[in-house]
Amino acid sequence: MELKKRTMPKELQLFSSLAPRFELSTKEKQTYSNLQKGYEGELMFDRIIADQLQCDYLIIKDLLLNFDSKDFQIDTLIIFPTIIQLFEVKNFEGEHVYDKEKDMFYKNMNYEIQNPEHQLSRAVTLLKRLLKQHGFQVNLQGTVTFINPEFTLYNLTPDKPFILPTQINSLMRKFNQNHSGKITNQNKGIGKKLISLHQSDYPIKNIPDYTFEELNKGITCHHCNSLSISLKGHYCYCRECGEKEKVQQAVVRSVQEFKILFPEEKVTKAKIFEWCGGMVSEQRTLRILKQHFQLLNRKRWGYYERKTASN
Repeated sequence: MELKKRTMPKELQLFSSLAPRFELSTKEKQTYSNLQKGYEGELMFDRIIADQLQCDYLIIKDLLLNFDSKDFQIDTLIIFPTIIQLFEVKNFEGEHVYDKEKDMFYKNMNYEIQNPEHQLSRAVTLLKRLLKQHGFQVNLQGTVTFINPEFTLYNLTPDKPFILPTQINSLMRKFNQNHSGKITNQNKGIGKKLISLHQSDYPIKNIPDYTFEELNKGITCHHCNSLSISLKGHYCYCRECGEKEKVQQAVVRSVQEFKILFPEEKVTKAKIFEWCGGMVSEQRTLRILKQHFQLLNRKRWGYYERKTASN
């Protein structure tokens, strides 16, 4: 049972909305690329679990917790009847070397990168202490799972909690064989407690400074994220990849991108008309806003917010 779905990280949402409208620096492009690869790897692992794990379990994805004023993030956490398994998912690609003496990772033999085991160990330690604080004594294990089939690791020793791409399927079979019991009320209580402790609001780091005025305006392609869009009738057509999308959906999505980049700004007809580069007429923009958003303050300075389930 899935207790918490995975959503695109806020940093990645922001970079994805910003990239076609703003010239990123080389360092910012690398940050964006790393965020994309990380998220893609986590989704790959999600699919493997959904396809292969057949025993009874609870799963929590993308969990951000805090203990003793220390934030820690868990990519995937699976609660089995007798054990909790924590996964640090890495979408590394290419040849890597593990230096046992220095306890370091190297990419392409000479480029030093952070040893993911250190991140895993920190998360396991803090999670154990957090659960103990709330009255749960648990058997907790963690692994670093390398998801990319193009990943190679040299000098790996068997004592390390690393799962290579070729070992993932056998790991899933092992879980199915070893966890034949049913989820208990205590398991559910642990899951419920962890969900309640999830930090949904957190500061976004490594984001460049930008203003509304300096960003490129227009509607982005929902598939390739380019601004090469043409409008014909009820559809937007991408000149880069050939994808099409209904104008109504494209405008709603553009409003969402606007709010990601400018969460404090009010959504108005004039603002969204400008944000979409004037591609959609003001009258059509207004109709779409009225249909999908709620008008607040009906006087001269009215603005729109997303409709809630009760509206």
